[in-house]
Amino acid sequence: MNPLRTMAAPTAMMAAALLAGCASFSADGGFDAVGEMTRERTGRAPVLQRTPEPSDAVRQRVAELLSQPLDADAAVEIALINHRGLQARFADLGIAEAELVRAGRLRNPTFSFSRTRGPFALKEIERSLMFDVLGLLTLPASSETGRRRFEQAQLQAASDAVAAAIDARQAFFSAVAAEELVRYHRQVKDAADASSELAARMKQAGNFNALAQLREQSFQSDATVQLARSTQAANAERERLARALGLPDAGFKLPERLPDLPPAVPEAPGLAQAAMDKRLDVLMARRGAEATARTLGLTKATRFINVLELGYHNKSTTFDPRENGWEVELELPLFDFGGTRVARAEALYLQALHQVADTAINARSEVREADAARRSAYQLARHYRDEVVPLKKRISEENLLRYNGMFISVFELLADARAQIAGVTGYVEALRDFWIADARLQSALAGRSPGPAATRSAASPAAPADGAGH
Repeated sequence: MNPLRTMAAPTAMMAAALLAGCASFSADGGFDAVGEMTRERTGRAPVLQRTPEPSDAVRQRVAELLSQPLDADAAVEIALINHRGLQARFADLGIAEAELVRAGRLRNPTFSFSRTRGPFALKEIERSLMFDVLGLLTLPASSETGRRRFEQAQLQAASDAVAAAIDARQAFFSAVAAEELVRYHRQVKDAADASSELAARMKQAGNFNALAQLREQSFQSDATVQLARSTQAANAERERLARALGLPDAGFKLPERLPDLPPAVPEAPGLAQAAMDKRLDVLMARRGAEATARTLGLTKATRFINVLELGYHNKSTTFDPRENGWEVELELPLFDFGGTRVARAEALYLQALHQVADTAINARSEVREADAARRSAYQLARHYRDEVVPLKKRISEENLLRYNGMFISVFELLADARAQIAGVTGYVEALRDFWIADARLQSALAGRSPGPAATRSAASPAAPADGAGH
């Protein structure tokens, strides 16, 4: 037997295996695409931390942003570069790339060695080196499936980043509104204190009956409770914002008031199509279906042959010449003809198709709902700004003129001041709801369900009723 001829085929097979096994990791780990997708949807790009602690550049940038009062864009940037939970989710991208590289490489060859001793000190030694031929034949399909799953992991990482940005934006607006409401509730408390003290003095002087004095005292007690509740709500919202930003404490500075209402509600034409083109969960569902389709095709192609290995075999026996040859290992489909694997793959593919359709339907509905909520919140906030607050101000001015003319009492003037403050707090809450609804629409367009429509926060205490204390 010609040893050169015997070794020719295994050598060629080894060369093909080495060429097929040269898949390697990318320089950026696939994160550049994640950053670009996030930037398109939030205006800011995340930073991947490759060390257990944030880099000096990140710490310096966070310190720079925290040195002045935050705005919504600064909150988003801090969340994207500083949030440790987001960095933990980014690690899934590295895991997915490792799976992609593994899918592009052949399974390691198998080497077996056996040695037996017979009578008369005869020794028999067998050696074999086996290669996964089926893996080599299906390597292109496996690599393509791995690539699609890696793209799906990139979309998931971008979705996590967008979610962190939207959470930070909503938490920012809620925190600013909560602290602004505390200031107004404190004004109500100060007015209630003054009214109660004046009522007590007038009662002592005999100019005020007990019932009227008790009403003023009751209003003071209610105002104290509302101030305590609003203070607690502001602390909770500040801590929520600290968690959204990934900060160890809530010592950051916030602006004194929310951004003004825009001149008109921003238009967002083609919402349904935008959701189909940009929404990350829709794109993930599509990539998943494509990967499942590839897997189905591969399963059907290999339904009868699940194991096929080819290798070089060598045998040597004492006093006999060395023997060289081939060895083939093939799984025989005697009991399982691959029908179960094909049925499972077909069910998974059908499931993926239904999931794509369901995700698309929900995405369109959520975008329409979020847009309607934003428009409604804008109309309400504009009504407070253009009608309620100016009307309360006019009433206050008229009452001040009547007080100066001694037509009304100081208690009526104080009650009117409380009513005006209540109108302003209503506008603050409506303005907050608009900005949160706007963030929810961005979330619906970008990559995930925005959740329930924006409503008045349960943590925000209601202002005392207008005219209370009379």
